[in-house]
Amino acid sequence: MVNYIIRRLLLIPLTLFGIMVVNFAFAQLAPGGPVEQMLAKVQGQSVEATARISGAGAQETMAGSGEGAGKYRGAQGLDPVFVKEIEKQFGFDRPPLERFVKMMGDYLRFDFGKSFYRDESVVDLVLEKLPVSMSLGLWSTLIIYMVSIPLGIAKAVKDGSTFDVATSWAVIVGYAVPGFLFAILLVVLFAGGTFLSIFPLRGLTSIGWEAFPWWQKILDYFWHLALPVSALVIGGFAGLTMLSKNSFLEEINKQYVITARAKGLSEGRVLYRHVFRNAMLLVIAGFPSALVGILFTGALLVEIIFSLDGIGLLGFEAVVNRDYPVMFGTLYAFGLIGLVLNLISDLTYHLVDPRIDFEARG
Repeated sequence: MVNYIIRRLLLIPLTLFGIMVVNFAFAQLAPGGPVEQMLAKVQGQSVEATARISGAGAQETMAGSGEGAGKYRGAQGLDPVFVKEIEKQFGFDRPPLERFVKMMGDYLRFDFGKSFYRDESVVDLVLEKLPVSMSLGLWSTLIIYMVSIPLGIAKAVKDGSTFDVATSWAVIVGYAVPGFLFAILLVVLFAGGTFLSIFPLRGLTSIGWEAFPWWQKILDYFWHLALPVSALVIGGFAGLTMLSKNSFLEEINKQYVITARAKGLSEGRVLYRHVFRNAMLLVIAGFPSALVGILFTGALLVEIIFSLDGIGLLGFEAVVNRDYPVMFGTLYAFGLIGLVLNLISDLTYHLVDPRIDFEARG
């Protein structure tokens, strides 16, 4: 197992490097980079101002210089010296390879730089938004486990019954419909959409939350979390429910269960003292990877729908605005965290069930 761990640790920097190379290359090919966006804003403001002053004649004067037009679509009519200054401001006065090497060198020292458009470092921005995403990820993962495991056990015990068939339909719907569609439905039904207005639609706390007594702070926090966490739970419990059911069914049919029943043990003791302990090993060991999936991927659209200022919304805005330090900094940090947690997940599988030997499989 030690050799497997060493191989996985050696693969982490190579995998992370490949992720950064691919994403950096696509970012260079994508139109509308930070320089073009800034030039478009400046051009729009200039045209609007000059049109108010002297109409179309001023715009013709602005269009006289066109050196930068070949490189940037938004540079038409702007002084090439000014365009160069914008390039230098964003670091685009250097070739892509040099920028990539510098960026990776900074990231190795965990220096992620500052946002292009906010006067804050990437680390400060992430730390500011992280509590929102952590709240969604942790609570939704815990509730998914609390719902899925008992439901999966009940389906296994009553396999083929009316209860099993009926809940299977709920599982199929939960698996087939994305969480963000459930989020929209919850907004329409309970957050001031077409029907009721019971839950808030923005943020994790109410205005003046700091002045609330401690018990009211807790209630207000969970009041705001109710709908977004429900959307993630409804969209995420299906897979774990079926895994729990299948694991339980596999263990129920084994010889030691038949032996335990033959000894006269009660059904509850057989199920929860013997079967449960073995059946839940793989389910519980998958907790780290489940948390990674919900924390870093599943909550993006839910955060946008419920106006929750978390990591998902930060990343979405960074992509739209081409805020490269935030884009690549968060990609590097969370890619590294995800790779490490996946390794921890594999090790957890081995710890809870030594029969799983990744090294032998390799």
